[in-house]
Amino acid sequence: MVRDRGWLALGALYGLIAVAAAAGAAHLADGKLAIAKRVSATALASAVQMNGWHALALVLCSLLGGGAIVNAAATCFAVGVLLFCGSVYAGLLGLSLGPVTPVGGGILILGWFFMGLSAIRR
Repeated sequence: MVRDRGWLALGALYGLIAVAAAAGAAHLADGKLAIAKRVSATALASAVQMNGWHALALVLCSLLGGGAIVNAAATCFAVGVLLFCGSVYAGLLGLSLGPVTPVGGGILILGWFFMGLSAIRR
């Protein structure tokens, strides 16, 4: 039973983006397009993978339902994906968001800390 439709909807959106980004990355893999030279294949693959895993994490948060700790985890996942993956995807467009990728990664790690804490506190 879904307890938080907002996190479910965001998880679904992030899942959609992950699949679209993976499909795009597959077409950029040969490096023939100028856009492929802006971001390394390794960075793009990492962003797509993190995007997909954290889409599923948001779906899990929607199933676990409210509570401050689960919401803290979901918020970290949502913001972390925006910063970590968003900065890599922005690089494909030739945009620089500054050094936010590692900040986003740190926030994703914090989200998993909160997820673990929510399991202990239940």
